[in-house]
Amino acid sequence: MLLKNIRIIFQSFFLIFCIYIGYKFYHYYQWATGKSDFYVPKPPSVEAFLPIGSLVSLKKLALTGAYDSVHPAGLSLFIAFILLCFLMRKAFCGWICPVGAVSNFVQKIGSKLGILKELPKWAHYPLMSIKYLLLGFFLYMILISMNLYAMEAFIQSPYNMTVDGRMLKFFLKPSAITICVLIFLIAISFFIRNFWCRYLCPYGAFLGLIALASLLSIRRDETKCINCKKCEKICPASLKIYEKDKINSPECQGCFDCIKVCPAKDCLSMSCVNKIDIKSIRVFAGMVLIFIISAWLIAVFAGKWESPIKPEVFRTYYMMLEDKDLR
Repeated sequence: MLLKNIRIIFQSFFLIFCIYIGYKFYHYYQWATGKSDFYVPKPPSVEAFLPIGSLVSLKKLALTGAYDSVHPAGLSLFIAFILLCFLMRKAFCGWICPVGAVSNFVQKIGSKLGILKELPKWAHYPLMSIKYLLLGFFLYMILISMNLYAMEAFIQSPYNMTVDGRMLKFFLKPSAITICVLIFLIAISFFIRNFWCRYLCPYGAFLGLIALASLLSIRRDETKCINCKKCEKICPASLKIYEKDKINSPECQGCFDCIKVCPAKDCLSMSCVNKIDIKSIRVFAGMVLIFIISAWLIAVFAGKWESPIKPEVFRTYYMMLEDKDLR
């Protein structure tokens, strides 16, 4: 049973880990804003939730060779997730992302209640274009519009210095509109499979486009397929796997769900470019885990995990943010 639900275990672990680092960061935030005298180090992992700033830092790194000194862990994780897509498709979305985990859990409840529906094509494709339009906007603003001066000004700005704290405040003190939007996204996910991931997430869209060049893809042996369509019913993206010999869609998360549910032996497999099959979900899970641990260790030993900026400097910016809010 544990092996059957190994992806759920993975997602649950990372979800709990994210809650833990959020708890740690909250106490750091209390110290940084002067609400506590007890210093708690900022958990660098929280910077994984700053993909826009990390994209700015990645462009600067490519142009100058200078690594982000403000949020180095964010850039390190951003690079790691991009490489993960090249190697193992959107494994970040299917195995690691906490938002994806919540979406999957809600989807399963909706499926068991029998209320999960699939949108018609006339609604599906226009909605799916939203996340790509958002992605296009961010890519244009960062990769095309921002020059080196603008990137440096952004990275060193008070906003970027405190952006993780601003993100925390967004959830600690949400506006009425924010609460309504969150309730809507959760509620609609009971009826429409993975609504946020499939239609609104620009980060997932970005990783999906990179995953098109992935070494892995789902392959179907047409001679063994019995056309039961169970693969489509369980797929988080509702891909019509039973219609193709090879699935290389930007929506494929590499989750193995279709392979697990397929009743025809060896009909579906995760295959490498040289057609070497990865038949065991345990092997894939091990690959994802080893990659993440290796990426973290490399960042730590290379000095690209914790910021060299002293905590007192960050505290000065956080105190400025708090004073501004109080006024």
